[in-house]
Amino acid sequence: MKFIESETLELKKSTSEIKEAVISISSILNKHQHGELYFGIKNSGDVTGQNITEKTLRDVSKAISDNIEPKIYPLIKHIKLKGKSCIKVQFKGTNIPYYAHGRAYIRVADEDRQLSAKELEGLILKKNKDKLRWDTEICKEAKLSDISAKKLKSFLKNAGLKYDTLRSDLEKLKLLSDGKLCNTAVILFAKKPQAFFPNARLRCAVFGTTDTSFTIDMQDFEGDLFFLIEKAEEYILKNIHIGMKLEGLRRIDVPEIDKAAFREAIINAFCHRDYREYDSVNIAVFKDHIEIRSPGLLYGGLTIETIKTKMVSERRNELIAEMLHRVHFIEKWGRGIRLILSKEPDTEFSEVGTKFVTMFKRRSYIEEVKKGAESWVKKLGEKLGENENRIVEIVVTNKFVTIPELSKMLKISTTAVENNIAKLKAKKILKRIGPDKGGHWEVIEK
Repeated sequence: MKFIESETLELKKSTSEIKEAVISISSILNKHQHGELYFGIKNSGDVTGQNITEKTLRDVSKAISDNIEPKIYPLIKHIKLKGKSCIKVQFKGTNIPYYAHGRAYIRVADEDRQLSAKELEGLILKKNKDKLRWDTEICKEAKLSDISAKKLKSFLKNAGLKYDTLRSDLEKLKLLSDGKLCNTAVILFAKKPQAFFPNARLRCAVFGTTDTSFTIDMQDFEGDLFFLIEKAEEYILKNIHIGMKLEGLRRIDVPEIDKAAFREAIINAFCHRDYREYDSVNIAVFKDHIEIRSPGLLYGGLTIETIKTKMVSERRNELIAEMLHRVHFIEKWGRGIRLILSKEPDTEFSEVGTKFVTMFKRRSYIEEVKKGAESWVKKLGEKLGENENRIVEIVVTNKFVTIPELSKMLKISTTAVENNIAKLKAKKILKRIGPDKGGHWEVIEK
């Protein structure tokens, strides 16, 4: 039998490598919660053996006991392999994370890698995932009488289910635990969810510029999640431009931002937000874009890149997601981001502070600025070079474009881009708002 190191098997030539062995045990436990380690076998798989006494076995046991936290109790045996004495250590444990010599490691292929602070935090959160879930926690103050039968009946009808009794239907939906209401039941079906959760709220605002310097309107809404989702959708439709098209003899309204796209973003904001954060979901309508801001960063180790390129989802509120899925508000397979990008390819996602932000560009502003830009670019046509014209056109549609991105689009060097931008600034056609990192370009209207 040939031994080959793997994610659950570690080989050591002798107990002189006991410190490294302890680290390997902890890293395998953190990844797989079980594994085996042999002393007396080289990492090449060749059995070399070693001298083994009762003291040798006690020393191995003591080294593991003294240097791995939380404590584990492995099975340590003196065995013969190819006629040579070896030690076999079998271990298991689910109380992750395990620390070796005060540090946490993770198994990657056949190597032990020290965990970063963020990875360690993720491991702890994964372990306590069910314990920490807000949506399944009991709402101690709420009683069955606080639940609206009307709301529950409407939900059941939309889910294709029949109403029986308040208690039995909540039990069937797994919204009761030991006869007590969980948070999901209250925030979805309570008569006044805001009486229990002050953050069962939607805050909306319209700003007259591209930033928050001039406020036109502000409104707050309180209530259950279905009500808040509806109000968020209504507020956006009320405050963006609506065009029209004809289908046969019927007039069809066409919002400047696709309705399915921003509705999906709204639902995601309420479904995946961190309800332990006091803040509300916020809708901000600017002159050039809208933002949907949700408390809580991406969950379960996801990144902006992975949600855009992979059809994956990690749900902070699994029970809320299940309820929304029952009434066809969300898909089960993480298709929401893909739907948004299919409808609005220029959508931008970001994590700002403790919030996840979805940003949609407003076509009306882009078209307005583009028309203005075209008029004076035409006027100054002979004074602007080809690359200067292209830079203005690109900035009008994407004010956050970077110099490397412009270089790639124009197929010129970054130095050439910088020279063209310097010319546009000198002609008072282009200006920079904010710092190099985090700022944006602005075409000066004339």
